[in-house]
Amino acid sequence: MQVLTFGNECLRQKALPVKKIGPEYIKIAGELINALHEQKGIGLAGPQVGLLERIFVIHVGEDEPCTFINPSIIETSQETGKYEEGCLSIPGMYADVVRPEKIKVQAWNEKGRPFTVEAEGLAARVILHECDHLDGILFIDRISERKKNSILAKIEKAREKQKLQELKA
Repeated sequence: MQVLTFGNECLRQKALPVKKIGPEYIKIAGELINALHEQKGIGLAGPQVGLLERIFVIHVGEDEPCTFINPSIIETSQETGKYEEGCLSIPGMYADVVRPEKIKVQAWNEKGRPFTVEAEGLAARVILHECDHLDGILFIDRISERKKNSILAKIEKAREKQKLQELKA
């Protein structure tokens, strides 16, 4: 699986609910986890690899990787925290994002079994970040306009530099 980068229209589309979780989702989840590990990330959503379905995987800390299909955030704490976020689809760019400190989420795993999990801190942040991807939202949409414009300018500058290098090659 190839991770799509900023500018690809898949990243801005709303993913469709998975209608039936069959054996193919064990394979899809495995491929997402492999791509996540190859990129040295902690979360990866279907739209980031061109799969417009409501599925993502996370691997935070020492916990086992976890697959979320058709996730639904059912509770968030009023307590929020600011933390620097990045994204595999916007490589090398980071910004502080404010998110709830604790959440409760319902989803199904790759075997079609429902589960509910309460998460806090980094795990909660990653789940919220990946849920955003399922709705076509990127972390840069959750920061100030000034900071967002700064990141977009850096992305454009990096793309121009890449084009020049390709022309010289």
